[in-house]
Amino acid sequence: MNSLDHQLLDVNGISLSLYSAGPADGRPLWLLHGFPECWHSWRQQIGPLAAAGYRVSIPEMRGYGQSSAPREPAAYDLITLCGDIQAAMDLLGHAEACVVGHDWGAPVAWHLALLAPQRVKAVVGMAVPFGGRPRQPALDMMRQHYAERFHYILHFQQPGVAEQEMDADIPRTLRMMMHNTSAAVPKDFFLQEKPAGAGLFDGMQDPGTLPTWCDAEAFNHYLQTFTGRGFHGALNWYRNFERNWQRTEALADKHIEQPALFLLGDKDPVGTLEAYTLKQMPKRIANLEQHLLSDCGHWIQNEQAAEVNRLLLAFLRRHYTA
Repeated sequence: MNSLDHQLLDVNGISLSLYSAGPADGRPLWLLHGFPECWHSWRQQIGPLAAAGYRVSIPEMRGYGQSSAPREPAAYDLITLCGDIQAAMDLLGHAEACVVGHDWGAPVAWHLALLAPQRVKAVVGMAVPFGGRPRQPALDMMRQHYAERFHYILHFQQPGVAEQEMDADIPRTLRMMMHNTSAAVPKDFFLQEKPAGAGLFDGMQDPGTLPTWCDAEAFNHYLQTFTGRGFHGALNWYRNFERNWQRTEALADKHIEQPALFLLGDKDPVGTLEAYTLKQMPKRIANLEQHLLSDCGHWIQNEQAAEVNRLLLAFLRRHYTA
């Protein structure tokens, strides 16, 4: 990996931890991580992107690592999360950028493209598609559909419940999340049927070892992200579906007009959960390129790093040259 710069930025009422690599005068490119990950989840992209001439900015998102982690769930709605990145871009003088997001980072990337079309020149989403603002908050639909069955997002809603389970053994939690949503298990294994009162990891496999795509050195960065603070900030992202819906009303009829790339693993359970959104996405993104990666679970930028890098760099050469 290229040498990294690190700084703490005072933006949008929080301290945002930011790693950067690549030439100082390179064209800005932002990498936004998801749940429950960390800035280091982009370790296999940082070097190739910096070598291609981009100034790569990799924040520890609000609630993670050295960044601030407010206790109040309402501090984590999408407009606020976008505001963190917009304010950081302002501070760094990034008049334009390409934004790449994985998992929860993808909705932030999609919404930055909507909120700042003059600044965000190209956008990339991985794992989580964009289908526009739903007709009602997504959480309402989940509660209707999973009234008597377990759904991890519903499980995450009550502050303290999921924290107690996940904070009890952070290395085990991270191993379990990595393994049970990867290509190492059957597709949709993470979505297995169980009663509404079940625990997150009931019925799951504890591999006891790290996946091949995350060695001990990399895993230590994940541990550092959550050790001493737990998962409360990361889980608070899930507690804003109604607030997100309310705060994005002005964006309801907007489409993403910028060049957009979407990557999904063929064994990613999110692909099943978001099947309807995947169908809607071409209607909401005018200039969309999509790829389904084989033998790949949720952790796409590491499970299939070489293919992700190939597709990402090719997209950037066409639409956002360094």
